[in-house]
Amino acid sequence: MTARHLQIIESGLHGQRDTPRSATTARLRIAVATQDMKSLNAHFGSARRFAVWDVTPDTADFVEAVGFDEVSDESGAHQVEGDDRIGPKVAALSGCNLLFVLAIGGPAAAKVVGARIHPVKLPAAQSIPSVIERVQAMMSGNPPPWLRKVMGAATPRSMDFLDEED
Repeated sequence: MTARHLQIIESGLHGQRDTPRSATTARLRIAVATQDMKSLNAHFGSARRFAVWDVTPDTADFVEAVGFDEVSDESGAHQVEGDDRIGPKVAALSGCNLLFVLAIGGPAAAKVVGARIHPVKLPAAQSIPSVIERVQAMMSGNPPPWLRKVMGAATPRSMDFLDEED
């Protein structure tokens, strides 16, 4: 199974964003399981697409759409021997911190967590902007412990405290 990636590339000085972000600004890369690129409306295995966004407490930037032709039919039937539909999806989401889905099976969840991506199951479909607003609201103020852990792993560590003298 192959993944197709559609990315938006912004022009700027040497390919960098026009508005640089501080290294101390909390930033999370989120992926949303979607069938239509408008809503969180898919289970992990049956998602034809994942919308990937960079989210800070104040901004959200679309990064890419990742598409798949071969997906699960949500029947619960086991895959044909040698037919790995989980691994390519997890690999395509490398670098994401959070994955929003309607449902995810145990083996898929284990692989997602093993790739250092925190899966978040929501009980009902909702628009991608509302998912982003939810993340931004959690990032602002007092994030829940699980999100603080994810944000800590996503924030580059400063080495300012290191003393250069021996």
